[in-house]
Amino acid sequence: MSGPNAPVGQAVILAGGQATRLRPYTDTRPKAMVEVADRPIIDYQLEWLAGHGVEHVVVSCGYKAEVLREHLDAHPSGLDITLLVEDEPLGRGGALRYAASGLRESAAPYFALNGDVLTWFDLEEFTAFHREKGGLATLALAQYQTSWGIVDVTDDGAIEGFTQSPMLPFWINAGVYVFERAATDLLPAKGDHESSTFPDLAAEGRLFGYRITGFWRGVDTVKDVKEAGEQIPALRGAR
Repeated sequence: MSGPNAPVGQAVILAGGQATRLRPYTDTRPKAMVEVADRPIIDYQLEWLAGHGVEHVVVSCGYKAEVLREHLDAHPSGLDITLLVEDEPLGRGGALRYAASGLRESAAPYFALNGDVLTWFDLEEFTAFHREKGGLATLALAQYQTSWGIVDVTDDGAIEGFTQSPMLPFWINAGVYVFERAATDLLPAKGDHESSTFPDLAAEGRLFGYRITGFWRGVDTVKDVKEAGEQIPALRGAR
């Protein structure tokens, strides 16, 4: 199916990087293969994409690529998966551009995911928002939750209570995007898109942000693995 209202049927996942903050988990595997609640992160991502009509996924990797290749070769996702291996670290922007080169629908938009993100939200609504705005790229935004406790204190210094890890009125890049193909050529061949491409698109009014309300969790540290491993079974049990 093609046309301006067709679902987005292709995606890229950035699974490179050594993820030193996740050691010892990443001593023997790339970050995307770290298990959360007994499943690799990438399995959750592939399942989520397939459930929203994505048919072809390009996975860009570098560190411990052979571990990821072996896993994906045996993965029963029903998706058409292409693995691209970076010869040298390209940075997140360069990795995005490199991964997009493996997509088969050269004129069609695509989703992009960081390989350390666990999330569930409606990709059809995300796509509709992106098309309504008419930009070149749309970022999913997650509400910022501080890891610190907040002290409720009056002007005269009386402490009224404490709030542990509250949501704050700020939004962060959730590491999930939808790109028009014209945006790909604006990504750096090497480097970070957040310090080059995104500021330029924002200044031109061609970059938008979609606030998600579903579950989102970045997995950057050993603490994240533990906490996400507790959250996910509870969420799935509630469903």
